[in-house]
Order: sequence, then structure tokens, then C-alpha cells
Amino acid sequence: DVGEIYSRLLDHRPVIQGEIRYFVKEFEEKRGLRELRVLENLKNTIFETNEHILPKCEEAMHDSLNEAFKRLQAANDMIHRLQEREHEERKLQADKLMAHEEKRIADWEEFMKEQQNKRAEVDEEHRKAVERLKEQYSEMEKELDKYVSF
Repeated sequence: DVGEIYSRLLDHRPVIQGEIRYFVKEFEEKRGLRELRVLENLKNTIFETNEHILPKCEEAMHDSLNEAFKRLQAANDMIHRLQEREHEERKLQADKLMAHEEKRIADWEEFMKEQQNKRAEVDEEHRKAVERLKEQYSEMEKELDKYVSF
């Protein structure tokens, strides 16, 4: 029985297969327990998160958002008041500018009237001076005419 001796001495497949089956069985059992523990831990963590942590986070977020909303509302009100003040200041500045513009226009019109009056006076003085000069020259011509007759 060489085949039997050969199989006992050199053929290790049955022994190896038994060891492999034992290893796989042990590995699957341990793995199955380990995965079961991991899943149980995950379930507990999720339950605790849903029941305790999530409501606390929601409450903290709600409180923080309310506080932020109140601060933003206050800042918005302050900015609105500042805008109103700026608008009023611009309106006052515009009114002042209009008043200055109207005063400048009135001053300009008065200045132009004064200039026309002065021009009229100067024209009148010039006309009188021309008249006097004409009279003076006509008198001088008459005087000259007297001397020419000699």
C-alpha cells in the first residue's frame, strides 16, 4: 500500500483542509461577534445622539441664532437711523446750497443792474463831455473866424 503510505506521509490536504475549516469557523465566529459589538455600539451612539446631543445642539443653535438675530436687528436699526440722519444732513446741505445759489443769483442781478446804471452814468458823462467839447470847439471856431476876418 504505497498509496496509503504516500497519502499519510506526503498528502497533507485533509489535515490542511481541516485546519482551514477550523480557522474559518473561528474567524467567522469572532468576526461575527466583533461586528455585532460594533453594530451595537453604533446603535447606542446613534440613539444617544438622537435623544440627548441633537436636542442640546438644536437648543444651543436656536439660542445662538436668536441672539444673532437680535444683534442683527439692533445693527439694522442703528444703520437705518444713521441713514435717516445722513439723508436729513444731505437735505440741509442741499437747502443751504439752494439758498446760497439764490443769494448769489440775486447778488449777480444787483451787480448787473449797478453796472448798467454806472454804464448809463458814464455814457451820460461822456455825452455831456462830447457836448461841452463840441460847444468849446464851436466857440473856438467862432473866435477863429473873428481873427480870420483881419
